[in-house]
Amino acid sequence: MARSDTVFVCQSCGAVHAKWAGRCDACGAWNTLVEEAGASAPMGSGAKAQPVRASRRSRLELVDLGSEQPDPERLVTGIIELDRVAGGGLVPGSAVLVGGDPGIGKSTLLLQAAARLAANGATSVYVSGEEAAGQVRRRARRLGLADAPVRLAAETSLEVILEGLRKESPDFAVIDSVQTLWSDQLAAAPGTVAQVRACAQELVRFAKKRNTAVVLVGHVTKDGQIAGPRVVEHMVDAVLYFEGERTHQFRILRAVKNRFGPADEIGVFEMAEAGLQEVANPSALFLDGRGKNASGAAVFAGMEGTRPVLTEIQALVAPAAFGTPRRAVVGWDSGRLAMVLAVLEARCGLGFGGRDVYLNVAGGLKIAEPAADLAVAAALISSFLDTPLPADGVVFGEIALSGDVRPVGRTEARLKEAAKLGFTRALTPDGADGAGLRIDSVDTVQALVRQLGQDTE
Repeated sequence: MARSDTVFVCQSCGAVHAKWAGRCDACGAWNTLVEEAGASAPMGSGAKAQPVRASRRSRLELVDLGSEQPDPERLVTGIIELDRVAGGGLVPGSAVLVGGDPGIGKSTLLLQAAARLAANGATSVYVSGEEAAGQVRRRARRLGLADAPVRLAAETSLEVILEGLRKESPDFAVIDSVQTLWSDQLAAAPGTVAQVRACAQELVRFAKKRNTAVVLVGHVTKDGQIAGPRVVEHMVDAVLYFEGERTHQFRILRAVKNRFGPADEIGVFEMAEAGLQEVANPSALFLDGRGKNASGAAVFAGMEGTRPVLTEIQALVAPAAFGTPRRAVVGWDSGRLAMVLAVLEARCGLGFGGRDVYLNVAGGLKIAEPAADLAVAAALISSFLDTPLPADGVVFGEIALSGDVRPVGRTEARLKEAAKLGFTRALTPDGADGAGLRIDSVDTVQALVRQLGQDTE
């Protein structure tokens, strides 16, 4: 007779607890322990599991590290932005995890990629666990992909999906989504940590053994992180996030992990009636509609992976209506803004203590690199003095706590992108090569304030 134990599994980190608690001891998350059925153990006088027979064991195959093995030819989808983020195309035998908010366009992009690959002769399979096959067909007709030779299935059972994939042996497979899958080997409900971890592990193993490029679609939490255990992100070869606001027409595909290409690479898409369209020049898109004589606006020449991207940073400094001044940030780190404000107050004597400060990165782009410090400071000073910055200039540089402005990497690529879009001058740290632009070098934030005062006189 078998006895089934009950365990409590943290839905955030996957830690197993013998009893319920309000807080997970492993990760510190609250109210994440969910009751699940544990593995059944035989009862009796200490029965032990039978060892695996030697004849059933797989033999470990070892190869020399220096042996010449040709690199596999990548699966090029023809969607340039997707191929760029993947590092030049999808690698056969790789597992890719794609996450994003509901309705952002994950299924649309992957259906377009499957159709492109199928049209180029690759065998593509699209398995939907959230929609019926008829719903996927209607979306394909709306996107103009009804004639694409994509194999379609609507299934959530892991065993049935793996059996079908083994028979089909596809070159490319999309599983939408991993949170809807369930395995009959586990008693847990679909979407739980145990099911997500087990299903993802089996699909990754299938990708490696059958040399199939498998893309797993993952749900995200309210914090924007992929739901389920973090171990899933360690299993796969690449993790891509599909970002963007549904109120904006463009979407950003960002690589946060990639074993076969650069991380932090981005691809920009525009949502249109015929699906997601590639944006060849994202800088022009982010700068579209920019005002010419508005104070508090600075154009930042940034780097997203290997691509230079120009975007507008907007700042508004206004008298505080209440006792406590407000700090509101969209698209940048709020802690970094507090540091820049403190440097401007301590080193330049600008009083932001009694003023509200609002900072926004135009277009919904999220900036993480420290090179935006100087552009943020320039926008804040411009709004504080109520004088516009030169409309034909770009700004970039890192600010230290001492008030010094430090140089950043990839300066030449930033300046070339600015020159291509018609900018004629740049406000940068000392030592930057002009690349055809007029360079106004600053070495401290005090020099930045003096420089901006000269330009606005």
